[in-house]
Amino acid sequence: MVDTVRHWPQRDLVLRTPRLELRPDDDAGLRELVEVAYAGVHPPERMPFLVPWTDADPRYMGRGTLQYFWAERARFAPEAWALHFLVRHEGRVVGVQSLTGTQFAARREVDSGSWLGLAHQGRGFGTEMRTAILGYAFDHLGARHARSDAFTDNVASLRVSEKLGYVRDGISIVAPRGEPVENVRLRLTPDRFVRPGWDVEVEGHGPELAGLLGAG
Repeated sequence: MVDTVRHWPQRDLVLRTPRLELRPDDDAGLRELVEVAYAGVHPPERMPFLVPWTDADPRYMGRGTLQYFWAERARFAPEAWALHFLVRHEGRVVGVQSLTGTQFAARREVDSGSWLGLAHQGRGFGTEMRTAILGYAFDHLGARHARSDAFTDNVASLRVSEKLGYVRDGISIVAPRGEPVENVRLRLTPDRFVRPGWDVEVEGHGPELAGLLGAG
């Protein structure tokens, strides 16, 4: 039998917080995630994403979401990787928290992005799930910098970053819906990371996965 864990070691990676469980995406979980997306991610008058994927034709959005995550898996390599953690609360998918790295072995820098279904917002999950991937990046991967960004009107995301210790690192102008929007760049180092009163529990991080992520 082929040892699939050795060839795809991220399969067994799990991050646990007091209320949440984060695992890299799998097809069963992606089906749940699509349903969460169809139930709503943000008010229709606002667009919090650089790529306005929620504006897609509803007949296509589910298929497009699956294709995006499948394509990300296909591109996974030590030179450029993305861990898209499906976030579960009480066993049900409520959103996704991504952690990405490019030339991580040399740069030791990660980036992150996330979203939660509307029904699960306002409960502190956003802070908890970002804390989980930051703890993993700094304590297990040896990251020296973590980056994020958010539009100036995305108050919830900016508050999460502020609570965790990020500092502003410039702006860019983007136009996800054809109109200019100010995007705030943010940066965090391990010494500024505001840790909670709990530690993220990490399972499934071994030498194979560390090597695949350029952290070996």
